[in-house]
Amino acid sequence: MQALLKVSRAIDAFTAFVGRWVAWLIVLAVIISAGNAVIRKVFDSSSNAYLELQWVLFGIVFLLCSPWTLLQGEHIKIDIINHMLPLRTRSRIDMFGHLLFLVPMCIVMLYTSIPFFLVSFHQREQSFSAGGLPQWPAKSLIMIGFALLLVQAVSEIIKRAAIMKGLLPDPNAHALSAHEIAELEALKIAQAIATEDSERIAPIHNVRS
Repeated sequence: MQALLKVSRAIDAFTAFVGRWVAWLIVLAVIISAGNAVIRKVFDSSSNAYLELQWVLFGIVFLLCSPWTLLQGEHIKIDIINHMLPLRTRSRIDMFGHLLFLVPMCIVMLYTSIPFFLVSFHQREQSFSAGGLPQWPAKSLIMIGFALLLVQAVSEIIKRAAIMKGLLPDPNAHALSAHEIAELEALKIAQAIATEDSERIAPIHNVRS
């Protein structure tokens, strides 16, 4: 298990490195989008290449940062139910979800996206829009993104197994603490609003009496 945990840590480090750097491409996408909009309004001109480049950059961020999202535990979960369950049960649900849903989905997507990319690559597929970009680099993102997500899923499975054996602290404990803090803050806000309302109503009763 210790050898597997070393592999998991290496995967996590690589995923975090890729995610942090790729995330900056969203800034480039915003700059290109803003520049294209200004040119279109001021000079009444536009470029299909720049429009498609925005879509490609967004696709890169969405697909290549998804493993980092999984690593950080920021993927979509049913938190209302999740936080009501014991920590051990939640770890088992995570393991079940990774093994029976995430890993098979990644394998299916790889199985279908590789020939999808290869056909486009061999045809040197180009955009249907005038002056657009080649299509095969964008189609390769599906294959690359799900390959990275599959590798990160393996890391998550290793960590869940280690958690169940007591070799790692449960990351769900932190999530539960954060949930309890959020509930406490919400309760404080509700109490402050109730106190403020009662203070406003009190002078009215005094005047009437």
